[in-house]
Parts: sequence; C-alpha cells; structure tokens
Amino acid sequence: MNDAPATHRPGRNHYADLLRVCAIGAVVTGHWLLTNITYRDGRLGGRDSLDLVDWGRWVTLVLQVMPVFFTVGGYVNAVSWTAHHRRGESWHAWVGTRATALMWPTGVYVVVAMLGVTVARLAGAPTAELDRGAWFVALHLWFLPIYLLLILLTPALHAAHRRWGLAVPTAMAALVAAVDIAVLGPGWPVVGFANYLLAWGAMHQWGFAWQDGRLVRPRWRASVLAVLGLALLVPLLSFGPFPVDMIGAGNGVDNSSPPTIALLSLAAAQIGLLLTVEPLLAPRLERPARLRRIGRLNSAVLTVYLWHMSPVILLALTLYPAGLAPQPTIGSGTWLALRAAWVAVLAAVLAPLTVAVMWAERPLRRLPTGAGVAGRWAPVLLVLGVVAFAAGLAGIAVGGFAPDGRPPVLLLALLAGGITVTFLSGPRHGG
Repeated sequence: MNDAPATHRPGRNHYADLLRVCAIGAVVTGHWLLTNITYRDGRLGGRDSLDLVDWGRWVTLVLQVMPVFFTVGGYVNAVSWTAHHRRGESWHAWVGTRATALMWPTGVYVVVAMLGVTVARLAGAPTAELDRGAWFVALHLWFLPIYLLLILLTPALHAAHRRWGLAVPTAMAALVAAVDIAVLGPGWPVVGFANYLLAWGAMHQWGFAWQDGRLVRPRWRASVLAVLGLALLVPLLSFGPFPVDMIGAGNGVDNSSPPTIALLSLAAAQIGLLLTVEPLLAPRLERPARLRRIGRLNSAVLTVYLWHMSPVILLALTLYPAGLAPQPTIGSGTWLALRAAWVAVLAAVLAPLTVAVMWAERPLRRLPTGAGVAGRWAPVLLVLGVVAFAAGLAGIAVGGFAPDGRPPVLLLALLAGGITVTFLSGPRHGG
C-alpha cells in the first residue's frame, strides 16, 4: 500500500496498480454510503445503514474489497523484497524502509486528529459526542497495524513461500477454520485474534504466488481458487453460522472482526476471478495516458485511505447544525436517492484535501530512512518499534482518539515511541 509507483517502470504490473486504485475507491464509497450522520436536539450522532437496511447486507459481498489490498500488498512486497534480497541487503533495512513509509503519513494523520480533539475539548464539546466522533475518524485505521506486521514478517513468510508455495496459505486457511471452531464451539473469543494474521496473511501469501506465477501459471489455477472459494462460501452462508454480512456483525457472528473462514472464502472467489480476467484486462492498460492516470491515482492511495472520513466530519459540523442537509428516513427512497449526492459532495471535498495533504507531506519523503545509530541492535529495535506502533494504532482504531472524552495518552506514547525506535534502527540512506 505504501508503494508509490513509477508510471513506466519496466516490468511493473499495472493491473495490480489498477486493482489497488479500484479497491480504495470501493472502500471509500462503501464507508460513505454506510455512514449516516444524524442531528437531533442540537447534538450530532451517527447510524450504520446496515443496522436499518436489510438488503444492505447483501451489498457487503461486493463492498468488502480489503482482500484486494492484502493480495496486491503481497505482490508488491514480494517484488520489492526479492529485488532487495537479491542485492544482498539486510532484511531489517528493507522492513524499516517499508514500515516508515507507512508510519510517517499515519503519524501526520494522528497528530492532526489529536489537534482536532484538543480544539473540540477546549470548545466544550459534549463528552459523548467527542468520544463518538473521535472514534469515527479512527475506526478505519485497523487495516494499518495488520499490514505493518505483515511487512515485518514478509522476509520470513516469503522464505516459507519459496520452499512450500501454495501449501502455506492453504495451511493458514485450515488454521482459520480451526480458530473459528474454537471461537464458535467452546467459546474462546481470545483465540479469534489469531485470525487477523492468519486470514489476511493467507491473502498476502496469494500475492506472493501471483508475483512468481505459481497462482496464475497455468491460468486455470486462478480459476480453481475462485471456484473453490465460491463452493465453500455458499454452504457456509446457507447452512453455517456465518451471516451474509461481510462488513460488521450480522446475526451475532462478525465475519470481519476477526475475519472468518467465510470471509476468506469470499476473498478466494474474489481474487481468483480478478486474476482469471487479468490477461483480458491488463493489455488494455498499456497506453501512456492510462498509465499516467493510474500512476497518479495509485500514488494517492494511502493519503485517500487515511483522510477519507475527514470530509464526513467537516460537512457534518457545517451542514447539519445549519439545517442545510436533509435527514430522510434511512432506507427510504429519498434517502437512497440522496446517497449519490452525498458521495459526490464528499468526493469534491476529499480531492483538494488529498492534494493539500500530499503537498504538505513532501518533506517527509526527503527524510533519511533511519538515523544509522543502532548498530548490531538494529534488528531488535526495529521489531520493538514496529510492534509498538502497531499496538498503539490498533488500540486507537478500537477505542478512538478520545475514549470517554480524554486523549489516549498511553497509546499515543506507543505510537511516538514506535516510530522513534524504528527510525533509530534504520540505516542512514535514502530520503
């Protein structure tokens, strides 16, 4: 996800870039469609469309596109790590470079969010509203801690892939099912956390197999993945305990938090289909204008992902108290018709915001990848730094930027300490 592409880099898979751009578009649109801001008795609130629109749960089968992010992430990490490893460079230098490319922009977002929380507190915002709003702009950060840990594990996971190939994600899928049985049977919810790495990690491994051809040569292998995924998904949703909802909780079972074998089956069908049609679509991208457009959009993916909920808060604070935004009954025909206008307005705000943020972050891209002071302790410090940052970010994604109206001091300290230690662990080159 942190891979900013060169438009005409030799050997680059522009189809992978296109999938990432389309996936971010689907994620952003999905979040905007499912979010309903309310304004009652002088207070802002929010509702999830899925709680009130029965047919919306079927739409999540299309809107759940995070598997594309993880699979494309595995692909680009395999390309980058393979080239780095071939040059004989250290694993921790590669991990540090990839990790800090995510940490710095995320850190900027966290700082701005906390400034907003501070201003809101000084302005006397009600605790409940501040808690809810600050959680609302932190929830989507859940993706980044998992992805950071997969970057940290990529050298080891790629070594496993070189030795055992598709047996690795197959074994991970079996473990996902075993964890589901432990959670739904004996009722051991803590065990479920393993599926965050097992399920998303299996998709990341598919990216490795895509990159070296094991999943797409011969082409029927991708088709088999799609068929197997669909063949497993249908009975799981029809007869098993898993709901159709692939975003949020359905009938008491949540397919995404943590991910279940049902979500992994959907991912297999989704990724298998996308890789099956790659030979048909990829040649259509090989035009300079299209490649330039894809390159520009792809370079903005992380910024768009981090900041896409900010326009929702900005417009809510501006339009709803002023009575400029209608509030039709959720699920009604009027509500559905206004969703398109809502998405269009948010997109109009996000576009210049993205340009401004990318311009403001330009100095970060000139920073060295590390301080070059850790010496032989660099690998240890790197692991500690990435894990600390991931833990702090995961805590904020769960509890928000202002739980009970107060800043999460410990979590913010983990973030600050994590990025500092990671920077100290890296060699002083690049920038």
